[in-house]
Amino acid sequence: MEAYLDNAATTPIDEAVIEAMLPYMRNQYGNPSSIHSHGRVVRAAIEKSRKKVAELLNTSPSEIFFTSGGTEADNTALTCSIQSHKVKHVLSSAIEHHAVLHTLEKLEADGIISLDLVPLNDQGEADMKYIQQWIADHRGGLVSLMHGNNEIGNINDIGLIGEWCMEQGVIFHSDTVQTMGHFVHNLADLKLHCMVGAAHKFHGPKGVGFLYLNHNHKITPYVHGGAQERNMRGGTENVYGIVGLAKALELAYESMDAHRVHILSLKKRMIESLREKIAGVSFNGKSADLDNSLYTVLNVSLPPAEEHEMLLFNLDINNISASGGSACSSGSNVGSHVLAALNHDPERAAIRFSFSKFNTAEQIDYTVGKLAEIVGG
Repeated sequence: MEAYLDNAATTPIDEAVIEAMLPYMRNQYGNPSSIHSHGRVVRAAIEKSRKKVAELLNTSPSEIFFTSGGTEADNTALTCSIQSHKVKHVLSSAIEHHAVLHTLEKLEADGIISLDLVPLNDQGEADMKYIQQWIADHRGGLVSLMHGNNEIGNINDIGLIGEWCMEQGVIFHSDTVQTMGHFVHNLADLKLHCMVGAAHKFHGPKGVGFLYLNHNHKITPYVHGGAQERNMRGGTENVYGIVGLAKALELAYESMDAHRVHILSLKKRMIESLREKIAGVSFNGKSADLDNSLYTVLNVSLPPAEEHEMLLFNLDINNISASGGSACSSGSNVGSHVLAALNHDPERAAIRFSFSKFNTAEQIDYTVGKLAEIVGG
């Protein structure tokens, strides 16, 4: 049996998404910036996709800009917002994705901003009183806090934080890569200046994402060299990627409730089975809280054992794919910065399982059984 349980890293592409992309890979090859009929057909596909994304998020197509993925979208939102609005003070957290954290750390190292990090408790929950007070004290500043954490599944109340930012004239950016396609984002209600999405996190293609920019929040371009994306991002558009992104997001919204029920049942099954079969198992962050965490993520903390260094390798031998932390850093030997921020016991192995609509109860049972064998039950 195979069990792909690393969906927070990337998801399998949906067959319906592939079908939507194929005409633009096989036949519709015109450059969307060209004025001839070949180009116009492709331009129409991009704008139809933009309209669909905007419709699903309850916003205007003019506020959606396609990018190469979530990392570029985060970099654009942060760097250009800070430069364009002469921001000097930024609040973020130590458990943001590196697309956010490294960008802000570079801007601080260059002397452009001062960066403050919100205090976290041992479960990774942000101190909301601190956030509210910081916002009140830093009018004209910028807050960057993710919606759902990619490693421990913690959820921030971006609705409330957005209200506080709006009241005090503070720019609010949220990395929504992990929750896009899994939670409803109603931009008519959310007080966000910028948020992002990446197609491959919700069964779309890799290498394409988008940036939402509120129409009242003007920034200069990040990528220069052309007038594409209404002068906001130079470079010929990834046409079939954009078409696939829109189709994937449409499918996600059509069946979101059903997928949530299915995935939550798998997560609950894994939690209960792990507790039954592995003595001393626990869970990092809020990931085991079924009502207050990202339902696609479960971060497991295992009792100290000599086998931990080979844990992911042994799972892989048994055709089980999972992650030891953030998959974007899985090729390095650097430990998880998220777990470090939570003061996680380094003697306890941490493994992230992340689920999708394609996973089954049989895969969960198989995975728990093999894990119990590896760690000794």
